[in-house]
This record gives sequence, structure tokens and C-alpha cells, in this order.
Amino acid sequence: MPQLVTVRVKRPDGRPIRIWVPVLPVVVVFSPVAVLAVVGVAVACLLYRVSVVRALGTGWRIVSASPGTRVDIEQGRTAVLVTIR
Repeated sequence: MPQLVTVRVKRPDGRPIRIWVPVLPVVVVFSPVAVLAVVGVAVACLLYRVSVVRALGTGWRIVSASPGTRVDIEQGRTAVLVTIR
């Protein structure tokens, strides 16, 4: 499971903004919403006749594989870098 998400925004004036977000406290705060999301995914899987266990397992694999991911977005003089550790 990822431990830290780092977001860096380079503004047009050249000064960067850095934000470090620890994942565990965010997961704990949003866990009631996550439970509702899992129930919603399970209902959608049943409606579309997809294996619920396989869908949730695939989602967990994606979350587990996310450490080390970098996303760079650049538009004009503004840039956003997201790093998952």
C-alpha cells in the first residue's frame, strides 16, 4: 500500500508549491466513504454480471502496484508532478 503522495505544482511565476499527503490518515478519515464505494462496486458488478471477488481483487492489485508511480502534467508555464511512494 502506498505510504506517501507528494504533489508539486510549479506556478507560472516560477515558485513551486509542495504538498506531502500521508496515505494512512486519509484512508482512516475516508473509510466510511470507502465502505460505501465497495458496496456500490459490488452492486454494479452484480448488475453487469461481473465476478465481485475478481473485480475487488483487481482493484486491490492496482492500489498495491501504485508505489513508485509518477505523473507529470505540463501546460504552458504551469506543471504538476504527483509521486506515489
